Amino acid sequence: MPLLARTVATPLHIDVRRGAVAGLGELLADQRISAGGDVAVVVGPGQGSRIADTIELDAADIFTAAGGTLDAAVELADKLHARSYDAVVGIGGGRTLDTAKYAATRYGIPMVSVATSLAHDGIASPVSILDHDGVRGSYGVQLPIAVVVDLDYVDTGPQRANRAGIAEMASNVSALADWELAREVRGEPVDGLAVTLARVGAEAVLSHPGDLSDDAFVTLLAEALITSGLAMAVCGSSRPCSGGCHEISHAIDLTVGERALHAEQVGVGALFCTFLRRDPRFAFLNQVLARHELPRLPADLGLTTDEFVSVVGYAPRTRPDRYTILEHLCLSPSSLRSRLADYVDAVGVVP
Repeated sequence: MPLLARTVATPLHIDVRRGAVAGLGELLADQRISAGGDVAVVVGPGQGSRIADTIELDAADIFTAAGGTLDAAVELADKLHARSYDAVVGIGGGRTLDTAKYAATRYGIPMVSVATSLAHDGIASPVSILDHDGVRGSYGVQLPIAVVVDLDYVDTGPQRANRAGIAEMASNVSALADWELAREVRGEPVDGLAVTLARVGAEAVLSHPGDLSDDAFVTLLAEALITSGLAMAVCGSSRPCSGGCHEISHAIDLTVGERALHAEQVGVGALFCTFLRRDPRFAFLNQVLARHELPRLPADLGLTTDEFVSVVGYAPRTRPDRYTILEHLCLSPSSLRSRLADYVDAVGVVP
């Protein structure tokens, strides 16, 4: 009988712990990544420059990324192309990492991801979220060759951003339910390995009794965000981590302007979509978001009822090829308004 297997691309190195940054110089001198330490270090406006100062590599060049836009990523790529680098090291939050990933991919340079916050699953994903001409787009990029998360730096970063990563995990649960709905209704194929990677970490985080003051919880959250990125890489799509929850967040950005952190917006979107599905896990997700003091209502994001109804109505247009509970129900504005009123009442009841 033939042995059939799937080859899955993953980072060569993943390090999540306190003091992980101390080993960054040794990692970058690894023959698999850099033969002589010729690396480009890309830092953002946060803690990136402080970490870069600790890297003992004489041949390293430091670049500061404006971050977050396609133009900034292309400009950075052109600077990287001016010299032959063994690797690009992105140090910072999501915008800096996404800029570095895109720039490195443009010229086929391996990228090392050093995350200073846990705001979303872009830490190790094959996707860069970048703004261009007022529109936030998703761009396919190569998977980081290594991922480093130092809990000491996460501790000193913005705790609101780290807390938002928990909402990102809630969105996995909703996105997977949307994917299963697409299989039932449209016969869309579902990748079981991608589902497993996206679900296991999310469920572990959401069920963990700890919080951001607990090293075990923070480590688990970081690892779950990393496996979410791998889930996307496995199936070549953001499908296991992005459903109606992300459609709602993208619609907020496009129609009324970003009102909160990306993960905070997808957390509200995930809870609302779970309610629309009449999913029995709604109470559980509502309780988890409440315990971690995360937004649950449109008002928590600074959205009025009219704005949220408009946002949800627009949401399917942000991902025309994706089938979620929003496309399935295709609710009219009046029906959405009615469901939203019921949702607000239900959210207020936390067991």
